[in-house]
Amino acid sequence: MGPDQIAWQCASVLLGYPDERLLADLPVVRRAALTLPDPLGRPLARTADHLSGRPLDELQTSYVDTFDGRRRHNLFLTYFAHGDTRKRGTALLRFKQTYRSSGLVPDEAELPDHLCVVLEYAATVPDRGRTLLLDHRAGLELLRLALRDDGSRWVGAVEAVCATLPPLRGEEHDAVRRLAAEGPPVEEVGLTPYGSVDLPMPTVRGGR
Repeated sequence: MGPDQIAWQCASVLLGYPDERLLADLPVVRRAALTLPDPLGRPLARTADHLSGRPLDELQTSYVDTFDGRRRHNLFLTYFAHGDTRKRGTALLRFKQTYRSSGLVPDEAELPDHLCVVLEYAATVPDRGRTLLLDHRAGLELLRLALRDDGSRWVGAVEAVCATLPPLRGEEHDAVRRLAAEGPPVEEVGLTPYGSVDLPMPTVRGGR
């Protein structure tokens, strides 16, 4: 497993909903971070340190306050590009089809664009996983900037993910500026192309 894959797996753990399993995994994440180049390992270790030694109920409350229903702190990648529009349903299908084409069966209880799910996939199927991350580079950058500006304890995990990707190109900078100024698109029509039910505004992922 290469450095990027290790970083993606560590970030997936750190960005999951805090539970006893996550707390037990923090020493493993910290040890793995020490093996990585500084741009990857240092922010991962910093996030692990911020999560260590804190009461679980405090971490859970902070996680929900950070990620639940906040447009610029969203862990669902297609939300940045498509918001509450029909196009998001089609984008979700692409994630699901990508997983299936790699021989993986998506968990129907999870939306396939949740960053933790995408990172777990990228750690296993790096070429296709990297493509999914690059397709949503602007959203990842906005998430990083928003968490940084709010002083979030989780920002280091997203910084490490962004550090595995090429620098933003000119049009990607423009996309980030538009997202920061306008937020994700809004269209109150549901997301029926994904399936037979409408999908609501994303909420935090309740476990790993």
